[in-house]
Amino acid sequence: MLGIELNVDQYLRRLQAELARVDRDQVAELGGLIYRAWQSERFVFLFGNGGSATTCSHLAEDLGKNCLSDEAVDYRSDRRFRRLKVMSLTDNVGWITALANDYSYEEIFVQQLMHYATPDDLVVAISGSGNSPNVLAAVDWSNRHGLTTFGMTGYDGGKLKQMQQTGLHVDLGDMAMVESIHLAVCHWIVDDLHGRITGKKPI
Repeated sequence: MLGIELNVDQYLRRLQAELARVDRDQVAELGGLIYRAWQSERFVFLFGNGGSATTCSHLAEDLGKNCLSDEAVDYRSDRRFRRLKVMSLTDNVGWITALANDYSYEEIFVQQLMHYATPDDLVVAISGSGNSPNVLAAVDWSNRHGLTTFGMTGYDGGKLKQMQQTGLHVDLGDMAMVESIHLAVCHWIVDDLHGRITGKKPI
């Protein structure tokens, strides 16, 4: 944990340096995949554990609401401005605990995908270590059933980096900074989608 070793100024400078190393093409690719999911009316599914689970909740909420949060856009009457179909698989506590109790914790995401997902939907799997068994199980199932899989990882990327079809890798061995960078990237993704849908950003 870098915050143990560094004072606040050193920590923030390190975070700035790590943000500067983020692969812009990987970030832009995720933005493009989500926009294409919106274009083709496909679902975007998000899942992860712990801090990554809350990133999924946050991103799903922002994508669901803020991609069209503009009073100048009459999205209620104009079909062009339909909302994105997005779901965080971390948010149904009753279902998650039932699946974990009756099957196993490794099944909590894949079982939900079996219920909702169809080919050509987009999966965004977030795992700082890249080795969360429940994330890997869901990505494996998605790969075998025609979904597009995008992983967001840290450390060395773990098994997820090898299984995913594409992804964003933060090459850093500190979970807190990895999660902070993932969330910062997600905020750009939301703004990017909003700009594309509303025509404020050239495509």
